Amino acid sequence: MTRKKIIKTTLITISVLIVIGIGTALYLFNMPHRDVQNTKSDYFLSANEIVEEYLKDKDAANIKYLDAEGESKILEVKGVVAKIDTDFNGQKVVLLQSNDSPAGVSCTFPIDFIEETPITLGQTLTIKGVIRSGAEYNEDLDMYENVLLDKCSLINNK
Repeated sequence: MTRKKIIKTTLITISVLIVIGIGTALYLFNMPHRDVQNTKSDYFLSANEIVEEYLKDKDAANIKYLDAEGESKILEVKGVVAKIDTDFNGQKVVLLQSNDSPAGVSCTFPIDFIEETPITLGQTLTIKGVIRSGAEYNEDLDMYENVLLDKCSLINNK
């Protein structure tokens, strides 16, 4: 093969790879986000139940609550509001935790979350969301870390 053919073949190959890369990036960027609020829940449990499962065996809990690709199943978690806060992104964060539990479930609502009725401390709520991480004991900080739920929505507020 001549040198010109090698250069031409290399440039065509690089061009094709660049076009494929740009096409893949555009597809992933424009792919619709998961609609958690309008999808059927996979599990219904209390805040204490999910915390205990993760503290007992994190790997078994991850197998239960994550699918084969690592995508979270949709959970509805019921618990008592122990703390209401706002994160650095301006998103509302509600902590569901009982007094006798070492950790709780921290539920982060989307920034466009509109509260129809105010959430108060001590109120029992059911919140729907996807799990971002499980509860565990952090030896470096000498404290328990909460279960983190993301893309949350309020199911009921009794």
